[in-house]
Amino acid sequence: MTRPHDPLAAVAAGRDPGPFALVRREGADHVDLFTGPVRTADRLADVPLPDGGSGPRTLALVPYRQIAERGFACVDDGLPLECLLVSEHRQLPLDEVLAALPDAPVVTRDAAFDISDAEYADTVGRVLSHEIGRGEGANFVIHRTLRATVEGTPLVAALAALRRLLLRERGAYWTFVVHTGSRTLVGASPERHVSVDDGLVMMNPISGTFRHTGAAADREALLRFLDDPKEVEELYMVLDEELKMMATVAEHGGQVVGPYLKEMAHLAHTEYLLAGRGSLDVREVLRETMFAPTVTGSPMENACRVIARHERTGRRYYAGVLALLGRDKQGRQTLDAPILIRTAELSPDGELRVPVGATLVRHSTAEGEVAETHAKAAGVLAALSLGPDAPARGAGPAPRYADDPEVRAALAARNLPLARFWLDQRTPGATALPGLAGRRALIVDGEDTFTGMLAHQLGALGLAVTRRDWDEAGPGGGYDLVVVGPGPGDPNDLAEPKMARMRALLAGLLAAGRPTLAVCLGHQLLAGLLGLTLHRRDAPYQGLPRDVPVFGSTRRVGFYSSFTARAGADRIATAYGPVELSRDPADGAVHALRGPGFAGVQFHPESVLSRDGMAVLADLLGHLLAHPALSGHGPADRG
Repeated sequence: MTRPHDPLAAVAAGRDPGPFALVRREGADHVDLFTGPVRTADRLADVPLPDGGSGPRTLALVPYRQIAERGFACVDDGLPLECLLVSEHRQLPLDEVLAALPDAPVVTRDAAFDISDAEYADTVGRVLSHEIGRGEGANFVIHRTLRATVEGTPLVAALAALRRLLLRERGAYWTFVVHTGSRTLVGASPERHVSVDDGLVMMNPISGTFRHTGAAADREALLRFLDDPKEVEELYMVLDEELKMMATVAEHGGQVVGPYLKEMAHLAHTEYLLAGRGSLDVREVLRETMFAPTVTGSPMENACRVIARHERTGRRYYAGVLALLGRDKQGRQTLDAPILIRTAELSPDGELRVPVGATLVRHSTAEGEVAETHAKAAGVLAALSLGPDAPARGAGPAPRYADDPEVRAALAARNLPLARFWLDQRTPGATALPGLAGRRALIVDGEDTFTGMLAHQLGALGLAVTRRDWDEAGPGGGYDLVVVGPGPGDPNDLAEPKMARMRALLAGLLAAGRPTLAVCLGHQLLAGLLGLTLHRRDAPYQGLPRDVPVFGSTRRVGFYSSFTARAGADRIATAYGPVELSRDPADGAVHALRGPGFAGVQFHPESVLSRDGMAVLADLLGHLLAHPALSGHGPADRG
């Protein structure tokens, strides 16, 4: 009979245990031990997931550079995609694991951030002014890394740190050590990136950080945090971005559950859960969700460009995931993938890295974001003897503010202004509009996958929807409606290929009389085509919900833009016919426009911020239905 492999005993005896992983999942009274050989893969599609048997099969360490699989920019550090092929899986009682882990302080030297507080603050300022202020996106995460050298055996130090995390950290989704031989990761990640079980896909956007000392948090300060617009909007923005991902990997998009308060030893976060049914291979789910906006930004593709512009080095594992792939007893694929944050990486020669980042939004301050990086690193640094400990669990139960009635009320109030389309259970066909059954819509994506959410909403209204990237879209023949969608960038820069191509597409659609809806960037380009002047806003409207007039009704809608068209009248004459404008009464900003067979909106009706988004879409489609090409009085060109 073969004896089970015991990596902890091997380490205690001074032997190399070979590859293994210890994982405690949130709420579990045991620790999972995985052992087996390690192989590398070039792509996520190559990660092994053999048929036959049930249970965990592969633990993949997915570095940030895999984002290149999606064609997105990154500083390539060459880190491999390593896969621990699970040959043995055991569940060990938590108390036994704690007793076997080394109980000694970790000794390090030369600890310092690779980027000083002052340099990081300068970077924050540049991103706020040069990226968010110029319409490149709504939020971006820029990281820095604390580096040090570990004295003694690195694996022993990692296991000692794991013991302290198991005893002192709370609220972690996974607390773990993963040892491949070429590196060791130890951490306590608060955030599920994506999981798949019984066909249910779940994601867990977490954002908004309440910092405290590790002792009892100040209740009044917590309530002020929950009411802070910057923190509220930060969570809304990552919620929108992960809904974009769910629009791709779940057949009907994601349903929003929450928000909740995630309480940890040194800080607290606010979070939502997203759930939806999907049928993709779990490796495709991983690929389509690389990587969480909570550690990159939005819109995702341009966030990767911004990160590559402002970060000096590759991210290694920061913002990547651990991904446990397996099969259930019915042979169906399973996936559980936490984000690699609050994680230290140790090399065999003792080099220690602890990467951490802050989410930069329009309300950010350099001082606040510097402090946030220190707070987020605190738990792992305490476990590595590089910072103050939180109280041990044995010191008495920590107060749980999530049970406080005022805290619960403050969290529930966050949903009041949001779109019920994403919060409620959706019945297929319940919101379909008469006359749209069998109609086809093409959505042109301007590098913002808000178009995925828009596709689900238009589908719920009864349209059959196809999406294409801006550089693949043709003239729209064969479709009853063309939607020219959102994206980052300066709409005045018509020398930029995307802007030139999308404006030319709009000109062709209007000239052909093809029913057209333009959203955000598409709306800006349409406004320019109609002769309106586009202005950069003094303060960007990134992740901003507002009550605005839309053709005689006041609508609650969400904006993600740094540019706007302005006009001095509610009606203008154009080469394409008379156009009606809905303008801001204060500055003349054009929130929406409509003409014969076309319409445009500056806001995002598909956003979770747009409480009235579905009503706006229904009204606009009603306007377009009146156009002969869509109404049936003159069939659309099927060429």
